[in-house]
Amino acid sequence: MVRQILRSNNKGDDVTVPEEGDETATKPKSPLVALISATPAAIGPVVSGLSREFPGAMPWNILDDRLRKDANDSGGVTVPLARRMTRLINHTLTEGADGVLLTCSMYGPTAHTFPTAHTFPTADVPILAPDDAASGTAIGGGFGCILLVATFEAALRDAEARFGQAVVQAGAEAEFEGTFSPAAFEATQAGDDAALLRALDEACRPFLGRVDAVLLAQYSLAPVATELSERLGIPVISGPDAAAKLLGSRIQSEG
Repeated sequence: MVRQILRSNNKGDDVTVPEEGDETATKPKSPLVALISATPAAIGPVVSGLSREFPGAMPWNILDDRLRKDANDSGGVTVPLARRMTRLINHTLTEGADGVLLTCSMYGPTAHTFPTAHTFPTADVPILAPDDAASGTAIGGGFGCILLVATFEAALRDAEARFGQAVVQAGAEAEFEGTFSPAAFEATQAGDDAALLRALDEACRPFLGRVDAVLLAQYSLAPVATELSERLGIPVISGPDAAAKLLGSRIQSEG
């Protein structure tokens, strides 16, 4: 392996420059995991999930903080918005990502259609929707009825549609209800976990007795999942940890 050494006028400022084709210099030793988010509030939970469930990974955060607002204003993810997410996925693959995780639930279907809709060689690069793993946990958990919780109506309707589809694809049976909490949205924007916990508790409590598990439909709600479960007395399923674990297993199996 050949490297060039550039020397500056300052002592000790030698810089090693890799020759073209020196892949060890440009590709990190740790698996590079691209995390594509539509809100800054999702970044902390998913990075924490990676650190717990896939500690060898190197997180790479890609943020387009208008994706969610534009989808909400349009009544859902339009074709142009899906293409915008596709371009972001393409960017991460071009730059050498070993795995891609979309953290915005509304754009989850793009993760499923990308490999077949494009010619990019993605066969060995897992691209996951945010709720792939969490939905599997909820469906396979033996729960009678599950409460889906989101922060605004468009996200909830999208989550309900995707969860229903996941149930059908799994050949399973599952009942579910849904609710959304604007107060929880405000809390995530402010980074106020105490307010988030209060808002989610208030949103979920009326359903106690009718549901026996809660599925948080957005990553930005994950920081209070454990505390919410303790308050409600039922399991609360969140996406980041489950997704990180699934992504890690797929990357390692491909490696």
